[in-house]
Amino acid sequence: MSDTALPSVLFVCVHNAGRSQMAAAFLTHLAGDRVEVRSAGSAPAGHVNPAVVEAMAEVGVDIAAETPKLLTVEAVQASDVVITMGCGDACPVFPGKRYLDWKLDDPAGQGLDAVRPIRDEIQHRVRRLLVELLPHSA
Repeated sequence: MSDTALPSVLFVCVHNAGRSQMAAAFLTHLAGDRVEVRSAGSAPAGHVNPAVVEAMAEVGVDIAAETPKLLTVEAVQASDVVITMGCGDACPVFPGKRYLDWKLDDPAGQGLDAVRPIRDEIQHRVRRLLVELLPHSA
């Protein structure tokens, strides 16, 4: 537990190349340094999905330098809220954590037109989450 008492959120999807990267980027973009944000995948890809990078750039969020990261037990333990996006049973569960499962289409192999509605839904959910995490700053 950190001394800063910032809420911490971990976004998890299988490849950490699409949904979890978008969610982490939106939360970081919207919350700044008021929330500790992590993302990871149970089987990380070699790079972030180029259509996801392009879709995020369209809304002013640059994730071109991000790289997929492997989900670790430590990342889960260090997070207050763990949001899974299709990783199934690959995500370790610890008592005292808040777990959410966001059912979202997978942008893998999709073009920009298919990624945009996924991006927009993730942004909507992240905004709602932020109001819950930081109710006094909304």
